[in-house]
Amino acid sequence: MFKGKNVRLVLLVAICIISLLGVVGCTKQETTTSKEAPKSKTIKIGVSMDDLRLERWQHDRDLFVQKAKELGAEVVVQSANGDDQTQFSQCENLISQGINVLVIIPHNGEAIAPIIEQAHKAGVKVLAYDRLITKSDVDYYISFDNIKVGELQAQAVIKEAPKGNYFLMGGSPTDNNAKMFRQGQMNILKPLIDKGDITVVGDQWAKDWLPEEALKIMENALTANNNKIDAVVASNDSTAGGAIQALSAQGLGGKVPISGQDAELAACQRIVEGKQTMTVYKPIKNLATSAADLAVKLAKGDSIKTDGVVNNGTKDVPAILLTPIAVDSKNIVETVIKDGYNKLEDIFKNVSKDKWPKG
Repeated sequence: MFKGKNVRLVLLVAICIISLLGVVGCTKQETTTSKEAPKSKTIKIGVSMDDLRLERWQHDRDLFVQKAKELGAEVVVQSANGDDQTQFSQCENLISQGINVLVIIPHNGEAIAPIIEQAHKAGVKVLAYDRLITKSDVDYYISFDNIKVGELQAQAVIKEAPKGNYFLMGGSPTDNNAKMFRQGQMNILKPLIDKGDITVVGDQWAKDWLPEEALKIMENALTANNNKIDAVVASNDSTAGGAIQALSAQGLGGKVPISGQDAELAACQRIVEGKQTMTVYKPIKNLATSAADLAVKLAKGDSIKTDGVVNNGTKDVPAILLTPIAVDSKNIVETVIKDGYNKLEDIFKNVSKDKWPKG
């Protein structure tokens, strides 16, 4: 009888062990299955834009979003309206939304720099778009050759006015690109300044690239120089527009060569009307679509091919740099219009039809 009890006890223990092994086995099997078949996630890209009030950036946004969606990514866009703190807060908000990549067009390349560390802690890669983020560990930079932009601007103005009094209209002092444009301009201007052919009678920077700022600056410059200004090197189309308004008020519209940049519709109209000498066309479609492709590759961990590096004060940032194009009345049809950036009928709307391009 004692033996029977032992047998029953042994059987009971054996049954418990078998049951326990079965539970462990099931648990292990479920974990393995979960690892083998993970759920695919949609790539989410956050885009922080400096300011959508300028026409140029609306083009960038639309083209970037379109391309990213074609590649299967979701895009969340926020605009800071030219405010540093707003942009920083918006970037924090985008990171909190679980984005994979953060694309930033900085209002102030240095002020936004601390967000890079926050992004990296959250496992988010950061791409600086068009404007460099300085003094940071930003992952990649995509833009045009901005030093070349400045060189094209100065070359075009010198062609029209090889000698005389020059006024330099810089862009936003917080924008690193504005400094690169000026570097390019001076590459061309300095030899002529040293030679004595060109005298710089003024050099000012327009806050946030605003045309109303450029208007005030140009009005004061004309007053200070008794209207004796022979050429204006303006760093973009919005500042050129403000300067041209001031020049026109003094009867100098179309008489003083002036540069620009971005191929904005109003600037293209001024070019064919003879009020603005040139603009620098940066094929935005190439920039925006290349940036969207780069952002998706970053999210996937794919290999990235770059053109070189640009030093931001902390590191040599891997960079993709596209080629800008100088545009004037002679080649506006085969560049800006051919690409569909601006339409012929819109550009020439203030010009009599007998002067429209044929064909």
